[in-house]
Amino acid sequence: MTRPRLLVPAIAILALAATAAKDPFQVPLPAEVKIAHGLERLTFGARPGDVEAVRKLGWKRWLDQQLHPEKIQESAALEAKLKPLDAIAMPQAELISRYPPPQMIRAVAEGRAPMPRDPQTKAMMERLVERYKTRQAGAEAEPPMEAREPRIPLTDVVSKEELRVLRNGSDDEKKALLASLDESRFEKLAEAAPRGMRAQLLAHAAPEQRRRLMAVNAPQQVIGAQLTEAKLYRAIYSERQLLEVMSDFWYNHFNVFLDKGADRFLVPAYERDAIRPHALGKFRDLLQATAQHPAMLFYLDNWQSVSADFGKRAERMMARRGQLNANGKVPKAPVRGLNENYARELMELHTLGVDGGYTQKDVTEVARCFTGWTIRDPRTDGTFFYDDRRHDKGEKVVLGVTIPAGGGKEDAEKVLDILARHPSTAKFVARKLAQRFVADQPPPALVERMAKTFRESDGDIPAVLKAMIDSPEFFSQGAHRAKIKTPLEMIASAVRSTGAEVSFAAPLGQQLAQLGQPLYRKQEPTGYSSLAADWVNSAALLSRMNFALALAQNRIPGVKVDPSRFGSEADPKAIGRLLTGRDISEQTQAAIQAKMAEQKDVTPALVAGLVMGSPEFQRR
Repeated sequence: MTRPRLLVPAIAILALAATAAKDPFQVPLPAEVKIAHGLERLTFGARPGDVEAVRKLGWKRWLDQQLHPEKIQESAALEAKLKPLDAIAMPQAELISRYPPPQMIRAVAEGRAPMPRDPQTKAMMERLVERYKTRQAGAEAEPPMEAREPRIPLTDVVSKEELRVLRNGSDDEKKALLASLDESRFEKLAEAAPRGMRAQLLAHAAPEQRRRLMAVNAPQQVIGAQLTEAKLYRAIYSERQLLEVMSDFWYNHFNVFLDKGADRFLVPAYERDAIRPHALGKFRDLLQATAQHPAMLFYLDNWQSVSADFGKRAERMMARRGQLNANGKVPKAPVRGLNENYARELMELHTLGVDGGYTQKDVTEVARCFTGWTIRDPRTDGTFFYDDRRHDKGEKVVLGVTIPAGGGKEDAEKVLDILARHPSTAKFVARKLAQRFVADQPPPALVERMAKTFRESDGDIPAVLKAMIDSPEFFSQGAHRAKIKTPLEMIASAVRSTGAEVSFAAPLGQQLAQLGQPLYRKQEPTGYSSLAADWVNSAALLSRMNFALALAQNRIPGVKVDPSRFGSEADPKAIGRLLTGRDISEQTQAAIQAKMAEQKDVTPALVAGLVMGSPEFQRR
């Protein structure tokens, strides 16, 4: 089957079309579409039956529950899927031990670090150390790890028939074979299988087997993989949908890049302890939690920021202790000085906004206030602590407010108080929320009402959201289908709308990366945008169409769609209503019909894929 090209121009044109209403944000939506619209904005997409369930419960009661997720019993299916993902619950020290980076493997091999005590982790480390020593013995002539043949021949581990199943067997055959292997034999298979085969077997393996397959060559990659799986499982299966939407929103607002050094081990705790508990709480608490979390301190380098005179004081201390180098001189202290990275992003991206009224002098003063906020050892301990020796004790003036000399850790906390309660912060956060939930260019009057609520409620996030949702603009023609889904929103909503069962979410994570949104891997501190301009182009829309077709036709490993859900007839209108909850446009129906005419074998699943790649589905 050839890949569809016909819909791409139509999608690009329709996705950018504006409503012709004179003042669309003052034109209310018909009552019958309000619930569907609300679900599109406040969840990762409606599942079959969700609209009727909310109508039966009542919109106000449903919204109250979502704003207070502790009132909602979480999905048992979600809890079962999260349980095997051990990395998302571990502290950093345990993560490093369980999923050691190359530096740790080298340290153990060279006798500079102890062997882990846990039997399973110890066995893995012993294999990794043996491999490291083997590589060191012939490092000059050895090819890169990816190109190397396994040390154990695969034919020494499995029979000819088992090898046939591993290479060309059905999904059920592969799953049965892996389930039949005892622990010792599976370990040998994981060691012997080529890299491509290991990747291909992941979708058929049990959760514990997946972890071992991924950990064979690069154990630390398990952490990022499990983070991605957990976010997708939560987006797809959680009953606390608004909490998941807001957790994703705030992670991008306070973005940390997973692949920067120690953040590979710090990000799980950052999302778990700093973002999620405060996603529907007070903004001031969220701001503090992110500011002092080691993941943020490491990402934006504040852990290395010290007062200007700290180096001189350290040098004098070393002289008093007689700590001289081989030449009899006092060595220079390893000091980097004042670092303004976090201070700048704190004001520009986290609170005031780029036009929030601060100056370069304010950036420097804020950076001085945060000296001493550091990490004990980002590569082993990874906990926050305040080092008073590194703190700038002088007087500071931030946005016209004087912070007296002689302070300590509280200097930075005063800065957070000033920023959290500043009118520019209220407006900046309100506008960003309105952009995510209402429109890329939200009405200024709406933003001002939300900002007013932010100020009057002392930054109460549910109160601000409630003010937005209760506004006429939220349920207006101007907001209806005005947003384009991000790749995460598109993939999660597609899986939810089809009722697909996800047994292994990593392939969906790979699809996200292909669509331009590898989770936790936005290198810039801006995080991923919710604006259509950052996601709408012909290449991206074609990639979305290809994903939609692959999903509907069961070509994504680990994801199973029941084709009977689409009915027995390849009817674009009926399937469109099933998946979107409304009638798709005549233009899209015509485009799908034209594509169907080109195909020899038209199935309901093919039509479902075309619908999910259509403008109606790309909008929310």
